[in-house]
Amino acid sequence: MAPSAITPPHAHGVQQTTELTAEAVAQKIAQTAPGIAKANGLQTTPETTLAPLDASKLVFTRTKTPMTVPEPGDPIIATASQCTDHMVTAVWKAGVGWAAPELRPYGNLSLAPTASCLHYATECFEGMKMYRGWDGKLRLFRPDCNARRMLISSTRISLPGFDPKEVEKLIMALVSVDGEKWLPKSRPGTQLYLRPTMIGSAGALGVSAPKEATFFVIATFMPKLEQPKGLRLLASTDGIRAWPGGFGYAKVGANYGPTLMATRAAAERGYHQILWLLDGQVTEAGASNLFVVWRTKEGKAQVITAPLDDKIILDGVTRRSILQLARERLTDGSSGLEAVEIVERKFSMDEVHEAVKEGRVIEAFAAGTAFFVSPVSCIGYREEDLTIPMTREDSGEYAHLIKTWLMNIMYGKENHEWGVVVEEKQEL
Repeated sequence: MAPSAITPPHAHGVQQTTELTAEAVAQKIAQTAPGIAKANGLQTTPETTLAPLDASKLVFTRTKTPMTVPEPGDPIIATASQCTDHMVTAVWKAGVGWAAPELRPYGNLSLAPTASCLHYATECFEGMKMYRGWDGKLRLFRPDCNARRMLISSTRISLPGFDPKEVEKLIMALVSVDGEKWLPKSRPGTQLYLRPTMIGSAGALGVSAPKEATFFVIATFMPKLEQPKGLRLLASTDGIRAWPGGFGYAKVGANYGPTLMATRAAAERGYHQILWLLDGQVTEAGASNLFVVWRTKEGKAQVITAPLDDKIILDGVTRRSILQLARERLTDGSSGLEAVEIVERKFSMDEVHEAVKEGRVIEAFAAGTAFFVSPVSCIGYREEDLTIPMTREDSGEYAHLIKTWLMNIMYGKENHEWGVVVEEKQEL
């Protein structure tokens, strides 16, 4: 992981603030994870003796009260509250470092009312899934990307650093123990949601970096969020999700709570998600990245999505994967579809509006772990519903093909390095 992946670059007009943030992040990594700091060319603190996060010290305790796996269609799945039998936890303390992580029975956490996360939004998380392949194997999809991104998020809010490879190992440990029961081989093509999380758990008030942090990983059922008739997005012309020099690039809870009111208001008007704009520029669709397939005025077919340059949007793992696959498979016409140019640049909602009116929009789709690859059928903009084509009735051709490629990797129909097989433990 290069240093540029750790420290946010300059954004126009906020250079001084960004420099201070980048310096603070680098210092946090150097203080709490000197090994990863040194590997990425960051200056370390020689006297640092804090214990690193070490998955090899994982302590296993199997539950004595196993839960029942819900059948497909069970109403509890829709609540997103049914977790598996076990969870992984690890505690970090200032002056000590990381204690030995534990894989233990799923249960409530104990927090003081003065815990930092309850007052100062010192909380970050990841969203990923484990998959039961059509070949019977358990897989994760690019877990290294999630672990590295979590380091970026945690240090941005003054939580401790860690070696991402150790977090990846801990996630795989939970999957290896609970996967066999909760994603049985009798249900190929199924998935469970994984939520690695870190919170400031120090029991003391005061606007300062937490002196204790708790890392945990849980696995839960999640309902399918895909819309068979396509997503209906409402372009926000007043609310702002993130801004240059802020923390829109980090997967922190503070990016999500303030959006819920607008999302509910959109739902009451018949839309599924907010399409967030910044000075008229398209950023994210709800908590997903947006892709538009259109023709330029010169007739060139393009897949366009917002860039990461200003650190306004999240570096989505699904987004990253789509871009890579599209550059490899969609740019020369070998896919059977018209070759497209892959473009990452700022583009405005007015450009989308104009392209729709001129019949140049081919399709659009949102992409993320929760919504996966979800075709967009409508964008509400300035009191007008813009119809987005879906040539397959439930999808556009490009979204359908990209989704198929990803699913083939996730469920083992395509042998690919992104599909990481997890060995299952029969006994602890």
